[in-house]
Amino acid sequence: MSNDRSDADDVSSVSMSRALDDQVAAKKHFETRPEDRISLPHKIIYGLGAFVNNLLAAAIGGMVIVLNLGLGMNPALVGLLGALPRLTDALTDPLMGYISDNTRSRWGRRRPYIFIGAILSGVIFAVLWQLPAGQSENFYFWYFLVGSFVFYLGYTIFATPWVALGYELTPDYHERTRLMGVQNFMGQLAYIVAPWFLLIMQAEMFDGMVDGAAYLAVAIGALAIGVGVLPAIFLRERFSHPEPTAEQVAERAIKVTLWTAVCRNMKLFLAGFATTLKVKPFLKLCAATFLVFNGFMLISSFQFYVIIYYVFGGNTELGAEYAGWSGTLGAISTFIVIGIVTWMSTRFGKRKAFFIAIGISMIGYGLKWFCYNPEMPLLLLLPAPLMAFGLGGLFTLMGSMIADVCDYDELNTYERREGMFGSIYWWVVKLGMALALAAGGFLLNATGFDVALGGDQSAQTIFLMRFFDVSVPVLTSALAIWAVYSFSITEERAHEIRQELEQRRGAAVPEAV
Repeated sequence: MSNDRSDADDVSSVSMSRALDDQVAAKKHFETRPEDRISLPHKIIYGLGAFVNNLLAAAIGGMVIVLNLGLGMNPALVGLLGALPRLTDALTDPLMGYISDNTRSRWGRRRPYIFIGAILSGVIFAVLWQLPAGQSENFYFWYFLVGSFVFYLGYTIFATPWVALGYELTPDYHERTRLMGVQNFMGQLAYIVAPWFLLIMQAEMFDGMVDGAAYLAVAIGALAIGVGVLPAIFLRERFSHPEPTAEQVAERAIKVTLWTAVCRNMKLFLAGFATTLKVKPFLKLCAATFLVFNGFMLISSFQFYVIIYYVFGGNTELGAEYAGWSGTLGAISTFIVIGIVTWMSTRFGKRKAFFIAIGISMIGYGLKWFCYNPEMPLLLLLPAPLMAFGLGGLFTLMGSMIADVCDYDELNTYERREGMFGSIYWWVVKLGMALALAAGGFLLNATGFDVALGGDQSAQTIFLMRFFDVSVPVLTSALAIWAVYSFSITEERAHEIRQELEQRRGAAVPEAV
C-alpha cells in the first residue's frame, strides 16, 4: 500500500484531542488472553539473551584497559580500538536485520542466527584476548583491531535477530511490556558482574593482568555460548517464511544469476531501510531514546567531577568512594524501577508510563543541584533512585512500543520487519552514545576545568560543571517527553491494528472489558 494511508493515520491520530484520547483509552482496557501470555521461564530465557548482549558489550569495553595498563599501548590508540569497529555497525546492523527478516528456513527467521551468533561471538571474544607476549605496539593494535571487527560481526549476527525475536513473541499490548521488563531486569545483571572484571584480572593466581584477561575472556566466552544459545533452542517464532522446495531452488538458480540476486537484494534492502525511516511513530521513539539516553551519557562524567571537585574539594579518593556508592544505589534501584514501570504501563498505558518515569528522573536530576552539598555529602545518594527511572523506564518501554510499531508497519506494508526496526533503533543508540562521549570532553573543556589546579578550580568552572550536570539531562528529557507526546499508538489503537491484522489472517481477537 502507499504511504498515504500511513501519513493520514498519523495526522488524524495526532490531531485528535489528547484529553479525549486519554478518556477513551481509560474506558477500554484489553485483557491479555491466555494464549498470548509468555510463561515466566520463557521470559527469563529471552532475558538471558539480554544478559549475554550486555555482558559482551560491557566486557570488551571494560577489559580494553589491559592494552594500556598491561601492554603499555598509547591511550589514544586504545581509544581508536574502541571506536573504529563500531563504525561498521551503521551497515552491518541494518543488513543483518534485513537478512533475518527475509530468511526462509525450517528453523525460522531468527533462531538459526541467534544460535550461530552466540557461538561465534563467544569463541571470537575468547580468542581476541589471547595476546601473544613480546610483540610491538603496532602488532597489538592491528591484532586487536582486526579481531574486534570480526567479533562485532559475530556479535551482530547474535544480537540483531535476538532483538527482533522479542518484538514478535507475543501480539498482546501489555504482555510485550512484561516481556521487556523481564528482559531489562536480566540484562541489568551483567552490569552487576562487569565492574569486578578489573579486580579479577589482577588476582594473584594469574601471571599479570594480560594473563588474567586471557583466562577471564575464555570464561566469558564460554558463558556467552552456553547461555546465548538458549533463546534459539527453547523459544518459538510467531512469523516465519516456509523453506523453499528443491524445485523452487533449482528454478531460481536457472532464472537468476548470482549478480542479479545480489543486486535485487541490495535494492530491496535499501528500499526497506528507506521505508523504515519514514515510519513516523518509530522515528519518535528513536528521537526520545536518543535524547534520554544520550542526555544522560553526555554528562555521565560530569557527576564524578562535581562530586570530587565541588562536594569534596578535590579529594579524589573520597569522591570516588561516594560516586561508587551512588552508582551502586542507582543500579540496585533500576531493578525496582523496572517492576514499577512495567506495572504503570499495564495500568496507565505505555505513553503515560513514559511520561511519569522520565518526569521522576527529571526531578532526580534537578535535586542534584541541592543534594550535591559539601556540608552534607550523604545527600548525594538521594537523587540516584529517582534518576534510575530514566534509563530503567526507557529500555523497559521502548522495546514494547517498537513491537507495536511493527504491527502498525505490517498494516501498511504487508511485511514483518522486526529485524530492520530493531537494528536501526539500536544503531541510533550506539551512534548517539559515541557522539555523546566525544562531546562530553568538549563540554568539560568549555567549563574551563584544569586538572592541574586540583581542588582549586575557579568558581565559574564549578558553577558551569554543576549547571551542565543538571540542565543537560533535564532539557533532553523534556524534549523526549515532547517527542512521545504525539506518539499515536495507544492501547486502543494497538488493539484496532491487531484486529485488522488478525482479521486479515483469519484469527480471533479479544474484546474490551
